[in-house]
Amino acid sequence: MRGISIFLAYAIMISAIAGVLLYALPQRHNPFAPIDLSYKPGIATYAQLLRLKGNREACFIALDEAGVAYTPLEDAPQGERGCGLFDALTLDQSLTPYSGTLQMTCAQSAAVYMWERHVVRPAAVEIFDSPVARIETYGSFSCRNIAGSRRLSQHAFGNAIDVSGFRLEDGRVIDVEAHWDAGGKEEKFLRRVHDGACGLFSVTLGPEYNAAHADHFHMDMGQGMICR
Repeated sequence: MRGISIFLAYAIMISAIAGVLLYALPQRHNPFAPIDLSYKPGIATYAQLLRLKGNREACFIALDEAGVAYTPLEDAPQGERGCGLFDALTLDQSLTPYSGTLQMTCAQSAAVYMWERHVVRPAAVEIFDSPVARIETYGSFSCRNIAGSRRLSQHAFGNAIDVSGFRLEDGRVIDVEAHWDAGGKEEKFLRRVHDGACGLFSVTLGPEYNAAHADHFHMDMGQGMICR
């Protein structure tokens, strides 16, 4: 009994210390703290983004606090294939305009916002000395399978976005297919924003993954962890 009592005492002490340490952590490093999309990503940011999945209220609050304009969508299964939009929205205005309409889950939208704010915009200003005027996209929600597979893509749930390029305010266009291996500032920028996405999304795929992604980046908040 004495051994059990000592063990319990140590367990309580360790739990208390862990609680104090978590409380003292900066918000972006605490996986249990609410996410603030304006904060520079920290060691817990990805975990905080994952916690938004299925937590509609907390997710929309995070977008509201960041100033993202959106139209909430009603949960809607679509057809017999299993596609559908849940906890989703139409993105009306993020930090950067997009070339097409985007319908995504709230958690995916939060990750996209953080990617824009903390990865894409700083990289464009640093490398080109010009902000991004528009992000070129192949879209988000689409009821379809993964290319070459019988499994549904994360696009089938509005849980993914495909980005094909970037237009800067100075008129320059950076295209994934044309500039990924082109050298120079364009390649440097594309690799920077690709690698930066890996810490925010579950899956980030680009030209080095396979031929189907030769002309765009695919980023989603689905299952697993892939950065290619």
